Amino acid sequence: MNWRIVAIPVTLIPIILIAIQFDIKIEDILAIGVFPFVGAIIAMMIKLVLQGIKFAYITRKYLGNTDPFLKLVGVRVGSEFIKFTTPMFIGAEFVVIYYLKKKGIELSKATWIALVDIVTEVLAAGLLSMLAGIIALLNGAYVVGIVILATSISITTLWMVMFFLSSKHTFQVPNVLEILVIKLGKEKGTKIINQTNDWMEETCTMIRENIKTPESKKIFTVSFLLSIVSWSFYGISFMIIAMGTGYIISIFDSIMAVMGANAIGNLPITIGGSGLAEFGIVAYLNNLNPFDFSITEGILAWDAVIGWRIATYYVPIAITWLLLVKLALSKIPKTQNK
Repeated sequence: MNWRIVAIPVTLIPIILIAIQFDIKIEDILAIGVFPFVGAIIAMMIKLVLQGIKFAYITRKYLGNTDPFLKLVGVRVGSEFIKFTTPMFIGAEFVVIYYLKKKGIELSKATWIALVDIVTEVLAAGLLSMLAGIIALLNGAYVVGIVILATSISITTLWMVMFFLSSKHTFQVPNVLEILVIKLGKEKGTKIINQTNDWMEETCTMIRENIKTPESKKIFTVSFLLSIVSWSFYGISFMIIAMGTGYIISIFDSIMAVMGANAIGNLPITIGGSGLAEFGIVAYLNNLNPFDFSITEGILAWDAVIGWRIATYYVPIAITWLLLVKLALSKIPKTQNK
């Protein structure tokens, strides 16, 4: 966990460079105003809470009343801290699997619940980002459109293919990796490979048993719709901040800009997409190359972009870290094994 705490200041480097290049002062950020800033934070927290509600809904449907609903919401919101501090926004699923396993839930069932949660989230984000990419292409923003589409299609396709293939094929550790681990780890390596293969086999079996049931189809649909709404609140957060700077943008355009930026931020280049997301929004709204760091000053209020990043990234990091430590990583009493 310590390296993640260190990673947070590292994410400030692109923000500082942007502020220096475009002469953004602290008073420019403060000029946004308390209400737009708080409004953007609230919109972001609604997004996170909806994710938590979705996880609690999925867990309750498959496991019953194993935990208080609000605690499950808090665990899922806390798990977002891991996503905030890794490239490509990954890792939250491991926290919820760890939490459910500590509660005495079978690892395969815990993995299935986490997969339903993450796959519906990725699918919703991917479709919104693809729409943003298509609109960018139609508006003549070919570079940013291609980057958004390439990233969103690749990530969404990978998750969906792996998810649905798991219902038809039992995956095991690739032979090359198995040989390497056993060679390096000897008996311990063999044990790790055997445990991993057993887990993958049990998870694939769990997916096959659940994926086509009417109940699972309903859970998947409801979870997908909740994900669409949660991502929409993320997009609305930029519109609220922008209003504080006098930059007027519609709800739809704000959602598309943020989802386009989110796709660009998914590139495994910086921690939490820092720098990429900011330039992604500017590039999307102004039909520019998102990797052209000589973007002309004044085309979009950079104070709005930096203010948005603070409200939707750095403030939630503090909140999610507290929930992670308090709920997900605290001493967890086991429930009856499910």
